Amino acid sequence: MKIFNLYGFLIFVFMMIPNLIYFKSASGNNDFSFKNKKLETMENIGRYGSFLTLIFNIPYTWFGFFVSNGVTIYYVVNGILLFIYLITWVIMWKSDNLARALILSIVPSLIFLFSGVMIRSVLLMIFSLIFSIFHIRISVDRFLK
Repeated sequence: MKIFNLYGFLIFVFMMIPNLIYFKSASGNNDFSFKNKKLETMENIGRYGSFLTLIFNIPYTWFGFFVSNGVTIYYVVNGILLFIYLITWVIMWKSDNLARALILSIVPSLIFLFSGVMIRSVLLMIFSLIFSIFHIRISVDRFLK
């Protein structure tokens, strides 16, 4: 893998498509703002850091695959996780419940964390942990009000 991770970029694109469609179609219908700015800021740091380090392998912060067939494992597991993410969007498009919120927050967290571990990207692992903690927390809090 080089500095630009094409597969990471494709994961990013496919993750963003349903989000963009959803927010475009639901604009004005829902209040998407979260009221705790500290949690929201930390989530965004994790999100954008995860996207950045998923797409770009920052020199001296990633060390490549630790197993000989790591590329295959990386492609297959991320492909399965991405499929679960996309199929959840399709099946639960109109739903607004805790199960959907959890699936759509846990699966991207797993994609980021798994990718970071597989390519041994220190920054991606750190950002994915930050994202996971705060994104899942915000998703759960939204339904516990």
